[in-house]
Amino acid sequence: MTQLRRITKGSLVDTAIDSIRTAIETGQWQTGDRLPVEAELSEALGISRNTVREAVRVLVHVGMLETRQGDGTYVRSSHDGGETLRRMEQAELKDQLEVRQMLEAEAARLAAERRTDDEVQVMSKALDQRAAAGNDVRARIRHDEQFHHALVRAAHNSALVELYSYFSHAITRTIERTELDESLPEPSQEDHEILLAAVRRKDSVRAKQLASALLQPSIDKLNSTR
Repeated sequence: MTQLRRITKGSLVDTAIDSIRTAIETGQWQTGDRLPVEAELSEALGISRNTVREAVRVLVHVGMLETRQGDGTYVRSSHDGGETLRRMEQAELKDQLEVRQMLEAEAARLAAERRTDDEVQVMSKALDQRAAAGNDVRARIRHDEQFHHALVRAAHNSALVELYSYFSHAITRTIERTELDESLPEPSQEDHEILLAAVRRKDSVRAKQLASALLQPSIDKLNSTR
């Protein structure tokens, strides 16, 4: 049987989830493999069957496991989407900014080609509210997020929208850091307005360049301090 790390302390469910996840990620169980029955998992982990059941339920929810009625529980994926998100949120700020830069630059290119007039109005309203927020940093951050999410939606690419939404927690942290950390260059209101102007006139090449340029000064600053 697969060697699972016995649980001795901490949250039993969380640690059980981590133990089973690790066994899958390290290849002890492959995609398509059937997990041992609940009683065997309980004995291997040193926890109750109820705790095992709850851990399995969570891993089914995040897509790592699949329960087949009357047949058992199978490995569906070697990756836990929720854990991936947590790891992204723990990545260095520079790495997060680079990913955000790539997503937003491509979104801006597509948005310039595909946006509707209504979507331009939504982005314009978000920037007007960002400007009106003045020294209210939290309000400025909120409207900044609204602008960028509207820009991504205007790209009319459902996969990109889902990926950006999935990464949104880490993106929020990057916006907060660039707005609140005085050592990092802050993308100005004018920079955002010029980007929107490129999207409005459907200049996809320029829109991509401008979206990428928004975050480059912060990335350069972080690179220089490494």
